[in-house]
Amino acid sequence: MHVCSHTGTNTNEIGHISESAIQFFEKMNIGNLNIGDYLAIGAIFSATDSVCTLQVLNQDETPLLYSLVFGEGVVNDATSVVLFNAIQSFDLSHINSTIALQFVGNFLYLFTLSTLLGVLAGLLSAYIIKKLYFGRQSTDREVALMILMAYLSYMLAELFYLSAILTVFFCGIVMSHYTWHNVTENSRVTTKHAFATLSFVAEIFIFLYVGMDALDIEKWRVISDSPGKSVGVSAILLGLILVGRAAFVFPLSFISNLTKKAPCEKVDFKQQFTIWWAGLMRGAVSMALSYNQFTSLGHTQLRGNAMMITSTITVVLFSTVVFGLMTKPLIRILLPSSKHLMRMLSSEPTTPKSFIVPLLGNRNESEADQSNHNVRRPTSLRMLLSTPSTTVHYYWRKFDDTFMRPVFGGRGFTRFVPGSPTEQNVDQWQ
Repeated sequence: MHVCSHTGTNTNEIGHISESAIQFFEKMNIGNLNIGDYLAIGAIFSATDSVCTLQVLNQDETPLLYSLVFGEGVVNDATSVVLFNAIQSFDLSHINSTIALQFVGNFLYLFTLSTLLGVLAGLLSAYIIKKLYFGRQSTDREVALMILMAYLSYMLAELFYLSAILTVFFCGIVMSHYTWHNVTENSRVTTKHAFATLSFVAEIFIFLYVGMDALDIEKWRVISDSPGKSVGVSAILLGLILVGRAAFVFPLSFISNLTKKAPCEKVDFKQQFTIWWAGLMRGAVSMALSYNQFTSLGHTQLRGNAMMITSTITVVLFSTVVFGLMTKPLIRILLPSSKHLMRMLSSEPTTPKSFIVPLLGNRNESEADQSNHNVRRPTSLRMLLSTPSTTVHYYWRKFDDTFMRPVFGGRGFTRFVPGSPTEQNVDQWQ
């Protein structure tokens, strides 16, 4: 339900931004933009950047809200890229019902195949490490194999002209569920720190990339004779982002709450406002898509194209700096931290061993997990998922425990390897 709502929010927001942009920009006469450009604008400004909000939110205090913000940020970026690629695949200057159906079919084709390719690549990595034991008990080889298999999913997506970001995302989900539990404990800790370091370095390069584009003198020179119009375009885009987010986040959250019975599963207004705020910031994905659509090898002399490039830079910088600086005090006001929970969390182990402690309680745990009931788990996550239910998650766990994990591995289904620290008792960390 949440994944569907994320995708629905993104596609509806794209349509709202594109339709409103046509009405405003045609009156402003900013340049020669066709229907494909306006649809691309919708896809460009629907790619969110929720990094600032995720750094402030406490995953242990608000696990549902954290997962919603994180999931929406990733799915929005992936959906925006897929829609952007679908838009570029068609000549939309003379759109009709046939082209519209082909466009929808192409989007579903890219989204579905990219997802399946990521899942298959993740399952392949889990099967190789569990069954074939390449480099077992060798941390460097296990880590290298996990990184190379993740990169393989990216290369296959590019080879078949699919969405690489969507493929890598679902490959990472499957690998964290199966592959990560099939390697030794040293490899688990190493991969955690390795990917965290790579992610941090990548974020640094992304912000450097945005900063360098902000000083692209060529684009600013083209629109230098009408700075007021450039500011107006940027203000309109920011307004469309604000209205577009509100028009779909709050109604979809209301519909989602109607399907939930337990109060802990519902999204209250403060959390809805946080989700809305988290999606206001735009980042490097919007910049990259804008340059892809409105430049040729990074250069353009067309007034309309230069106007859209500079407006994208302005929106990205303004939303990142202004909205980003306001995020922390806003979250503290809306979601004050619980002192009792903070004391409880401070008493939990913070060593790398805590990476392998099971987080989620489940009534249908495997026999290997039953012996670890005395392992401390975060209370908030237990409260979120401990209520009896017959939801999709319940049936998925039954299918996963019966068919998937015995074949592909996972927590509690990895064969014992002599000399491996994977099977060591975790009682010492209590």
